[in-house]
Amino acid sequence: MKLLIVESPSKAKTLNKYLGKEFVVLSSYGHIRGLPSAPGSVEPDAQFKMHYEMTDKSGEHVKRIVEQAKKAEMIYLATDPDREGEAISWHISEILRMKKAIQPSTTVKRIVFHEVTKKAILEALSHPKDIDMDLVHAQQARQALDYLVGFTLSPVLWRKLPGSKSAGRVQSVALRLISEREDEIDKFQIQEYWSIDALFASTEKDVQEHFSASLTHYKGQKLEKLSIGGSIQAESMLKDLEHNQYSVIDIQEKETARHPSPPFTTSTLIQEAARKLGFSAKHTSRVAQKLYEGIAIGTEVKGLITYMRTDSVNLAKEAIDSIRREIISLYGNERCAPSPRVYQTKSKNAQEAHEAIRPTDIALKPTSIQSYLDADQYKLYELIWKRTIACQMSSAKVNITTILISDQNNTGTFKATGSVVIFDGFYKVYQEGKDEADDEVKDRLPVLHKYEALNTLSMKANQHMTQPPPRYTEASLIKKLEELDIGRPSTYSSIISILQSRNYVALEKKRFIPEVRGRIVTAFLTLYFTKYVEYHFTANLEESLDNVANGQKDWRALLEDFWSDFHLKTKEVMTFDNQGIVTNLESHLQHFLFPPTNPSTDDQTAPTTSCPKCKTGRLHLKMGKFGAFLGCDNYPTCTYAKNLDTTNTDNATSESVKESKLICVEEKSGKQILLKNGPYGYYLQFGEDATKKGTKKDSLVRRVSLPKFLKPEDVTTDIAKSLLELPKILGKDSVTGQNIVLGIGKFGPYLECNKQYTSLRQMNIFEIDLNQAISLIAESAKKKKPAKKSK
Repeated sequence: MKLLIVESPSKAKTLNKYLGKEFVVLSSYGHIRGLPSAPGSVEPDAQFKMHYEMTDKSGEHVKRIVEQAKKAEMIYLATDPDREGEAISWHISEILRMKKAIQPSTTVKRIVFHEVTKKAILEALSHPKDIDMDLVHAQQARQALDYLVGFTLSPVLWRKLPGSKSAGRVQSVALRLISEREDEIDKFQIQEYWSIDALFASTEKDVQEHFSASLTHYKGQKLEKLSIGGSIQAESMLKDLEHNQYSVIDIQEKETARHPSPPFTTSTLIQEAARKLGFSAKHTSRVAQKLYEGIAIGTEVKGLITYMRTDSVNLAKEAIDSIRREIISLYGNERCAPSPRVYQTKSKNAQEAHEAIRPTDIALKPTSIQSYLDADQYKLYELIWKRTIACQMSSAKVNITTILISDQNNTGTFKATGSVVIFDGFYKVYQEGKDEADDEVKDRLPVLHKYEALNTLSMKANQHMTQPPPRYTEASLIKKLEELDIGRPSTYSSIISILQSRNYVALEKKRFIPEVRGRIVTAFLTLYFTKYVEYHFTANLEESLDNVANGQKDWRALLEDFWSDFHLKTKEVMTFDNQGIVTNLESHLQHFLFPPTNPSTDDQTAPTTSCPKCKTGRLHLKMGKFGAFLGCDNYPTCTYAKNLDTTNTDNATSESVKESKLICVEEKSGKQILLKNGPYGYYLQFGEDATKKGTKKDSLVRRVSLPKFLKPEDVTTDIAKSLLELPKILGKDSVTGQNIVLGIGKFGPYLECNKQYTSLRQMNIFEIDLNQAISLIAESAKKKKPAKKSK
């Protein structure tokens, strides 16, 4: 008997279909061992010895693996083809040796495949190898680094910044990016500027085809964006220009080629799924994992895409050939690139020799398998299929026309630009999304000739305001991390999830806004742990981990280089006076804590720090049990306090919620969302109760209990709105076809399907999707099923 061990049960199910009866395929259900969240799990003084423990859920899975291993003549470790997968294989082999489950005659080998197809599995089985200890050591080094930072830095935060949570090595750098962008927005001064725009039409055509143009030169001087600074100047220029006779003085035409984007990496897939599908990084990763591990297509379970954690844009020659054949079949020879396109991976530290993300069988068109996929699986597969097809298609050809227009006295020159796609090429299938709107012109211009006279249909002076830099979306944040060479394919999703779960950032209108807690943590780390949140330091550390994976650096030497300085720095900061730290934070965050009265204009009024209650005291940053607030320095004579975490102003308090706390005002209705403390615990309320006798009670008041996993001080606007949307339908059960409803009742969060209830107790209900809900309901049903009575 041959034993083959994979990570996930769904992949095990797929492989069982491919392999014969001589194979037993089992799943480890992910990691079977990990570092416990306790002091001493990594010992720097003992050459960074790591004390692993079995994970809570691994007992049954390990028992089953050990039982089968004892019977096996051959054991294949077939976990994922990356550092995490290599480490899981090593842990499994170590457990099997410790439990003496490997017989003297048994051979243990590692196999690697990048797609879950029969051909790929058989090919991997024909080329078994040993566990790559360089990859294992790279994973161990990353795990040890993250543990040492978390367990050494977090106590410093707790001591110096009450109300703060833990700090992560890479997450802190991502938080710095978000916080610094918010600082730029806070300090941004809006400037007024004007443009003069005209609508022209030919005088020589029966049907006037109008087009717009903008003033670029005035009296021989080129205009910059901010050259026209006010309405008086704009109106004066408009009087000089609007009654003149205009004609075409130059026409410039240029044909340009637009080339397709490379096939997807993990980063670009997450970015594009966010732009085009509105998926979060976590959701994209989850759906891609399922497409990789296998979907039942008729009677066959089939892995639909290659491995989804990769930073490579390479495609196998066989894959390129099949893609090109499909293009010719579907779109003709002219839309297939003249020769195979070979893309170069930009990342200098691209990990192991993976392929880009692509369909395992390009002939499986999205529409042909749509009935076997849920809605999100179909959307993501279609996105991957189209991007893969497009990457080998011919370039699009675009004709760009620029027309210059002026009057006889050369008082003003206007410019109009338009573009026409003259050959669509890969545009036929796919165009990449953009994070922000750009100025690329898409208008088609009429056919004109040089010196042709024009009619001026209208001419206007238009006011504009400069805009601050945009907040990061998930897509643009991941793009920035990748540009800085921070993070790796396996970490992008978790970086974002951790920042949100710690309430360091909020996601509003799909853009990241740092919470007060996040901004203060960033300021603290920037002031006192400057080196460790610098972008180049984190990038260099990632490069060192890559060198460990490549066998070019010893993993313990890497840890020693980091730890020797880091633990001394944490000891030093622990000796600093808390009040001195808060004073420095106040100075660093001055613009945020005490913003000027007119922050959006040049006419800024100096910020005031005077106490609005006693009028004689000054407000200063204070750290309370539940986080930061502004307090009066006349305390205890004056008890004024302003909670920085809420929209409440003069009556805000840093204490825990006693009766009610305003979370936000709902924009459409103007009603308040309040956090209240009742006889049965905390709850949220939308709308207000009748406050006076005879006042009509609001019929639309909604209330929902606060789940036990959520602390009242952690309730943000987004969380409150999400809870008040409950109960809500997640989707339909795949077995019964009935709606699955997520809600909160008297006994806490629950799932309801066909009048059967499944308790969610302490679970984070914000992370539950349809697939998880179906699994939880199925597990609950098994537990509730009565045992058969013996006859």
